[in-house]
Amino acid sequence: MRTRRTVMAVAATVSLIAAGTSAAGAAPATAGQQQDTEYTVLLQDPGNRDFAIDAVHAAGGEVVRDNRAIGLLTVKAPANGFVEEVSRSKEIVGAARAKPIGHAPAQNKADKVKRDNVEKENTTTAANKAPAAAKSTAGMDPLDGDLWGLNLVRSNIARAKQAGDKRVYVGILDTGVDGSHPDIAPNFNNELSRNFTVDIPNDADGGEFDGPCEFRGCVDPANWDDGGHGTHVAGTIGAAANGFGISGVAPGVSLVNIRGGQDSGSFFLQPVVDALTYGADVGLDVINMSFYVDPWYMNCANDPTATAEEQLEQRTIISTVQRALDYAHRKGVTLIGAGGNNHEDLGKPRTDTASPNYPPGHNRPRPVDNATCLNLPTEGHHVISISALGPSTAKADYSNYGLEQTALSAPGGYFRDYFGTPWYRTNENMILSTYPRNVALAEGNIDAAGNITEKGLAAGVKKAVDGDKVGYYQYLQGTSMAAPHAAGVAALVVSQYGKKDKKNGGLTLDPDKVEKVLYKTAIQRACPNPRTVSYVNVGRTAEFDATCEGDAKFNGFYGHGIVDAYGAVTRGGQFI
Repeated sequence: MRTRRTVMAVAATVSLIAAGTSAAGAAPATAGQQQDTEYTVLLQDPGNRDFAIDAVHAAGGEVVRDNRAIGLLTVKAPANGFVEEVSRSKEIVGAARAKPIGHAPAQNKADKVKRDNVEKENTTTAANKAPAAAKSTAGMDPLDGDLWGLNLVRSNIARAKQAGDKRVYVGILDTGVDGSHPDIAPNFNNELSRNFTVDIPNDADGGEFDGPCEFRGCVDPANWDDGGHGTHVAGTIGAAANGFGISGVAPGVSLVNIRGGQDSGSFFLQPVVDALTYGADVGLDVINMSFYVDPWYMNCANDPTATAEEQLEQRTIISTVQRALDYAHRKGVTLIGAGGNNHEDLGKPRTDTASPNYPPGHNRPRPVDNATCLNLPTEGHHVISISALGPSTAKADYSNYGLEQTALSAPGGYFRDYFGTPWYRTNENMILSTYPRNVALAEGNIDAAGNITEKGLAAGVKKAVDGDKVGYYQYLQGTSMAAPHAAGVAALVVSQYGKKDKKNGGLTLDPDKVEKVLYKTAIQRACPNPRTVSYVNVGRTAEFDATCEGDAKFNGFYGHGIVDAYGAVTRGGQFI
């Protein structure tokens, strides 16, 4: 188990490539030349690959991997000067050093809101692994009474009509998924799951990053999660309705781990992009992205404080992520993103004081130009951005908002909800979902015998037992928890209205149609009165105060409304 970090550090890593990628021809290093730094290099035109590789060689680089889906090279090159040199070529958009560029925005317990493979290549796709349609209805599980979010999005009644089809595949692009958890295992597709990361024990400055490697080669299995974040997300989307523990919003769909995040919660550019393109290539229907890019909270095309290399890096990250999102959308993937936990209007961002967060301590105040700065992936192409609500349906204090980006709202948890009542500051105001045993043990919430400790009891950790079957559950809050509620409803939409995909035998539905159903069937919610909400009474500073703009049909707190599973599966057909 790795120590979770709110400030990320970097280390060079070997990027792992998904389906559609290959090793590329490489120029030999010049004698005496140091080839000790990895870069990601984005091609201007993937069709001109050979010319781009020539430019890489001319700049002293060696191509070691090639993601042909979007034209992205992994290159080893000298530590100094390569980015500027290779970017002079008309064949190259830009380059960036390999470093963590993302962080899971919510590992939030007790109101601590944080910032929002070497395996043998397996070409199995959803085409030759798609199971036959299973019974599409489901009941409720023993702990579902604790899932107020499940009821708020009306999954509890939607499942009488549509609980999700096994032929619908949902990708969890996160820190991993515990495929052995009793509530995950029935729906977990191990054949398609992949881990695109390599554990990094220490950062470049010698500090602990992911911590000691648990597996030979520092590569976790594709059914493993040392962070807990991805497993929590997966449970909300599709924990099985199996008479045990909890059930998810879409308890009948298939869950696929496309891991792009480190144990520490950080995300690297190459694994994230490889996960997106792989997921698109194998026929995933929905991909949940509960993370945002680092080392820049906002990637800015025109950063007046940036060095030449930093500026090229930010432009490269923007172009690369956008290209990968476009690719996934073209392949039929509905993209769901967490709106972020920086309690700001994304259309009117504040000065960024957190970037760059690598190396630690190098952050500086940066003016943010909303026209050219993007919080990715939530502000990326085709991404449905989700804000977070508490059980009272109030916007959570930490949640980003705004007319420009908020598409929908969903239960994300709000520890400080219900001020002035006995429910204020209670774990039950957050989101309960699946918890890997190994993480619970490492965090001291259970002991070696599997019993919940005093610390775990205080955190609200729960345990379910049925014979030899044991499952653990934890409370978290964040837009990371809101996004999977929306992803689950999106999966139900594909399950209800999707058509058989002739290419892979699964179900498919144009993501633009899925988006339309989500918007048209959402439960509309008007802005609060007064429109400006102060969170000072719950212990926040005035910086958290938020003003809701818009009307009942569309506003900055709720977007088109609260995602509605029942409305989607009963009324959605009229909008397709």
